[in-house]
Amino acid sequence: MSKRVAIFLSGGGSNMRSLVASMTGDHPARPALVLSNRSDAGGIAWAAGQGIATEVVDHRPHGADRAAFEAEIEARLVPYGIDIICLAGFMRVLTAGFVTPWQGRMINIHPSLLPNYRGLHTHVRALEAGEHEAGCTVHEVTAELDEGPVLGQARVPVLAGDTPDALAARVLEQEHILYPAVLRRFAAGNRTPLYLP
Repeated sequence: MSKRVAIFLSGGGSNMRSLVASMTGDHPARPALVLSNRSDAGGIAWAAGQGIATEVVDHRPHGADRAAFEAEIEARLVPYGIDIICLAGFMRVLTAGFVTPWQGRMINIHPSLLPNYRGLHTHVRALEAGEHEAGCTVHEVTAELDEGPVLGQARVPVLAGDTPDALAARVLEQEHILYPAVLRRFAAGNRTPLYLP
């Protein structure tokens, strides 16, 4: 029986689209839900157009009450019988109260070679540090930001004259390859890290 996947996003959802496109044929998972904290997220409109169920949980009415925001997300997940959550550009930090019950069933893509450059502005920071290599990481989500076990990485060379935007675009291309490959393995129970050249 296929695993039911919820994909969380806040924007256009390019990683979500690559995940959805991969979940066909003998893939051990299927997209069951796309959830966003923004009703105007391009990814929500795209998913709805593909016939995928969507939910929007706006964080703003909850103010600083992150527990209430996360409780609403959890309530929205229940009807879909979700087995795996994929964070794909979901720009809200989830607390231990939400993450812990899902630990081992929630993964994230991050645009750096973790443990380097956790958090935001990864490409700016990598360039400022004079790195010769950048990339992306898929990892299990734990209560500590960007610190869960690594499930896969892809490396991207830093080129002379690179800007953060140029580097980000090349890393994103690798994200679209790495994330689907890792999800397929993860959904089949394989947690062995995958390293792409």
